[in-house]
Amino acid sequence: MKIQVNRVALSEALALITHVVPSRTPKPILRCIKMTADNSGIRIFGTDLEVGVNYQLTGAQIDEDGTTVIPADRLSAIVRESIEEVLLIKSAEGTCEIEGADSHFTIYSQEPEQYPQVPGFEGDGDLEIRLENLQTGIEQCLFATAKESTRYAINGVLWEISGKKVNLVATDGRRLARVKVNLISKPKDKAATAKIIVPAKTMSLLDKIGGDDKDTVSVKLIDNQVLISCANVVLSSNLVEGNFPKYDDIIPKDYDKKLTLSTEAVLSAVRRSALLTSEESRGIKLSVSKDVLLFSCRAPETGDAQIDMPISYKGEPIEIGFNPQFLIDVMRVIQAKEFDLELGQSDRPGLIKSGTNFLYVLMPISIS
Repeated sequence: MKIQVNRVALSEALALITHVVPSRTPKPILRCIKMTADNSGIRIFGTDLEVGVNYQLTGAQIDEDGTTVIPADRLSAIVRESIEEVLLIKSAEGTCEIEGADSHFTIYSQEPEQYPQVPGFEGDGDLEIRLENLQTGIEQCLFATAKESTRYAINGVLWEISGKKVNLVATDGRRLARVKVNLISKPKDKAATAKIIVPAKTMSLLDKIGGDDKDTVSVKLIDNQVLISCANVVLSSNLVEGNFPKYDDIIPKDYDKKLTLSTEAVLSAVRRSALLTSEESRGIKLSVSKDVLLFSCRAPETGDAQIDMPISYKGEPIEIGFNPQFLIDVMRVIQAKEFDLELGQSDRPGLIKSGTNFLYVLMPISIS
């Protein structure tokens, strides 16, 4: 193989692929990327056997076809530190050379035949979504997935097809985020009623794909895998096995206390009222009364804080405790200037709504 590649384009490709390549693994070849050059172009592959990236490189010239498998971290470091606009990459048996104007690197390579197969995307997808819409949806739900849990199903995001929309749902057992994302067209056959759980790692990769407003994401469902194609990138991923919680049962539908609040003002009030929280006293209390909302915390070892916010409210008073970080997380992803907060009793979850497509359920905590 002998190719000339644009360094910036290669750097962008490696930035995405290295999120998949494991830094520690009993299989050394998985710490590598595979690069091929043939009449279909230049492709770079990375995988951890659960998630794979198939990336078609742009801004390159092929002088000789071929394939090489080299350590991802070494190649990334060389590309990152190089100053040339174009790099020359040559591979021979057992080695790969990277040359710049004043530099020459030789990396020992591995057998291409030993590298795991990373699928491409052929034919039409089962679903089509605007990249911009999908990435907005990911940002509004991914933060609520479980980071560590013995309930494996909540380590991913539920995709639930409903008409011309897909519901993206994430929960860690203490909070739940659901966002509705528009599909380009109503899917057919089995995809029209599909429910799949996509790993959080795959969702995070989707959010990192660069593109413009016109880019379309095509999704294909194959047994226990999902293939996702956008522009010059194909992601392949195993699906999460298990049953996602029946989330609709925990979304409150009978609340009688409703407040319309400023997103920016609440974010500021929560941050300030949480400044004196501690390991022992993590929560803040929201006290709702006539025309005023009070954010407060009290920690025996540090002191107490109170933040007043004028509101329009004529209902029954209520006090409820929440984890402040969980409130901060949702305030950061709400795109509207205002949102609705609905409450029932102090021992029932809080419900946050923004428009018709986003809601967030937050379990209360006990505040002494």
